[in-house]
Amino acid sequence: MAFAGVDFYQLDTLLSEEERAVRDTVRAWVDEHLMPIIGDCYVEGKFPKQLIPGLAELGMFGANLPEEYGCAGLNNVAYGLIMQELERGDSGIRSFASVQGGLVMYPIYAFGSEEQKKHWLPRLAAGKEIGCFGLTEPDFGSNPGGMITTAKETKEGWILNGTKMWITNGSQATVSVIWAKTGEIKDAKSIRGFIVPTNTKGYAAKDQKGKLSLRASDTSEIHLEDVHLPKDAILPKSGGLKSPLMCLTQARYGISWGAIGAAMACYDEAVTYAKTRVMFDKPIGATQIQQVRLADMLTEITKAQFITLQLGRLKDAGTMTPQQVSLAKRNNVSMACDCAREARRLLGANGILAEYHSMRHMANLESVYTYEGTHDMHSLILGQEITGLAAF
Repeated sequence: MAFAGVDFYQLDTLLSEEERAVRDTVRAWVDEHLMPIIGDCYVEGKFPKQLIPGLAELGMFGANLPEEYGCAGLNNVAYGLIMQELERGDSGIRSFASVQGGLVMYPIYAFGSEEQKKHWLPRLAAGKEIGCFGLTEPDFGSNPGGMITTAKETKEGWILNGTKMWITNGSQATVSVIWAKTGEIKDAKSIRGFIVPTNTKGYAAKDQKGKLSLRASDTSEIHLEDVHLPKDAILPKSGGLKSPLMCLTQARYGISWGAIGAAMACYDEAVTYAKTRVMFDKPIGATQIQQVRLADMLTEITKAQFITLQLGRLKDAGTMTPQQVSLAKRNNVSMACDCAREARRLLGANGILAEYHSMRHMANLESVYTYEGTHDMHSLILGQEITGLAAF
């Protein structure tokens, strides 16, 4: 039975015809192409590369970027709905599309030269090039400004040295947006972005082994050892920590929608199971404890939907703030973690099997809770916005 969605407060009436059509198209694609294979991909620890052409054909890469660069030119609500439906399938698949669009295509669009945009964006939109985003380092996660990766300018161009960690798409990427310091190590203002083809001598990526989360996602460590780049590898409009943080705001926006999709998937599975699983001569959905679980899940999903829809409208109006994104990312991912855990518990012993989805979502969401700004860091961002006082 196809997924029907969660629309307790008639959210559809607030969406345009195009927004609904985009969501329904991606929803159908996920049901047909992703859901039958994602359990096996997760168990095997493999990203389903065979799905990349289909994602590209539907315009899911950089969908909110202009058509002149080969992108779909959708508004940000439609883009968010794409992220929602992809993460309803799996957080790793949404991460792939989110990195490609929000962390690779966006910085090239926002900070790149016209030549860089014309060269790279159509290729990335078509899935002919796969990108990754190199900001986080082994010792610098929540404090990216402390990075020690360097870019030294020479007569011929630039030489990059450093290590990046927890890089989604890292091992399969053909191009990487790397952030490095062009000045003193303590000078975060010298951070610049660079476009680095991954076949450049001195560039190496290796898979992150031992993951218990996001197993259907490619996560890597990148090593840069005397990587020589031409002068035009730099993103000319990038400058300071603000530039990569602007990219992270784009990604966090997509995550706030994606988490709702994961929560929806868990809720849908829990409702179906509660109606059909018989215990003590009646469906477990007829018991008070399971009904309270389902009522709580529905309530929190519905609240998150309206937070995020308004966030999308603010983004389309050009008035969205990073702090508003922090609130949505923080709330929605925490909510989805709770829904996944409660759904897994409702499923009982069956909840640990890969043929069901809730435990996979539960494990994946623990990573989403941490990446693109941890839950606690977003709490402090909001605290600073409220009080005007920095606690970090």
